[in-house]
Amino acid sequence: MTDSLAERVANLEAIEQIKALKYRYWRACDGKDPAGFSACFVSEDAVIDYGRMGSFTDAAPMVDVFRRFACAEVDEQYVVLDMHHGTHPDIEITGDGTARGRWSLQFRQINVMNRTETLAVGEYVDEYVRVDGRWLMSVCRFTEQWWHVRALGEDEKVMQGQVSVN
Repeated sequence: MTDSLAERVANLEAIEQIKALKYRYWRACDGKDPAGFSACFVSEDAVIDYGRMGSFTDAAPMVDVFRRFACAEVDEQYVVLDMHHGTHPDIEITGDGTARGRWSLQFRQINVMNRTETLAVGEYVDEYVRVDGRWLMSVCRFTEQWWHVRALGEDEKVMQGQVSVN
């Protein structure tokens, strides 16, 4: 091993910071927080590819979609409730201020208007850059591996607590 102890510690710190970034991203998704969501990406030229959900060459158009769909409300209740559980981080520091990572995702969504529940599993492949001392996503690609949609029964109730973290 040729890396010094200081370099190895710095890489471990960077990996922990990148994990915290990805967790903030999922928390912003679930918490209906467009500003927090946007803050996880580079300010320009982010590559975001969510497969059938859409592909974007900058975070701003994706944030607009997020506001319109994930944050949509009817009668002061959110239309969709999301739960992102990311696991199995595999993060590699690729250079001074650059990294890439893979994550597994378990996703659950309830659509209160359609009365459906979706369960999905997939993989994220991301690229990260350090900007002004903070790690940000420059590339975020999600590939669904499988999903299942089921109708909610007439007797099933969906109760909303405090969803927004704002």
